[in-house]
Amino acid sequence: MKKIFKVFSEKDLIQVVRIIKKTCAHRVFAISGELGVGKTTFIKYFCLELGVIDIVSSPTFSIVNEYLTNNNEKIFHFDFYRLDSVKEAMDIGVEMYFNSDNYCFIEWPGLVKELLPQNIVSISINYVDDYRLVKMF
Repeated sequence: MKKIFKVFSEKDLIQVVRIIKKTCAHRVFAISGELGVGKTTFIKYFCLELGVIDIVSSPTFSIVNEYLTNNNEKIFHFDFYRLDSVKEAMDIGVEMYFNSDNYCFIEWPGLVKELLPQNIVSISINYVDDYRLVKMF
């Protein structure tokens, strides 16, 4: 199911997250976009919608952050920007995370595309004039 959203503000982003959460059965999200476009902000609002009680921040140096929800569910947030090789991702067991049935949010998924499961939701975020274009496919 392909959807396209124009996001002018964080309030718009909250609505986009709610729509995506409501319409997606899959729990693994591959989020692409330029550096600084708002991938981590998108994930932050999605995590808030899921009831995350931890502080959501980019795992740029740790590669993966684990968050807990108010229902004691685990959510995993990956940032592969600084990944040196696919082997490095395999060494931390990303396939186990991706197949855990927990929510997984992946920034820079193109760097590990051969490890991604088939049932993912792809999100792209791009700058367009005075808004961001969020595409779900």
